[in-house]
Amino acid sequence: MCRLFVGADPNFWAKTTRTYRVDGVTVALPIENFYWTILDRIARRDQLSTEELVSTLYFEATAADHTEGSFTSFLMVCCGRYLDLLQKGEIPDDDSPIRALDAEPILERERCATLRLVHNASGKK
Repeated sequence: MCRLFVGADPNFWAKTTRTYRVDGVTVALPIENFYWTILDRIARRDQLSTEELVSTLYFEATAADHTEGSFTSFLMVCCGRYLDLLQKGEIPDDDSPIRALDAEPILERERCATLRLVHNASGKK
């Protein structure tokens, strides 16, 4: 199993710092290239530049009061969620904009799945 991970192109985990202006402030984001690739893909789907995507995510995270922790970590989790939702078929594997998706049914299915996992972990029926 490990060979699949350690044998990958080392460029995946090399960090690249991109600097953007978000809300008039210069923000330096050091993130592994793997994540930049995913952020670039997400941005393209919604016909945004990566800078516009980063700004949008920043404002939406702030509005939702997701200000704990680092914004860089938030972006990496967004990438992981994107890949997970793609794998589960919750997001179509095409170029349709993500902003056009109805998020509520997806989030509801996740909540139900989480409840089933917690329920099963407790050993109760």
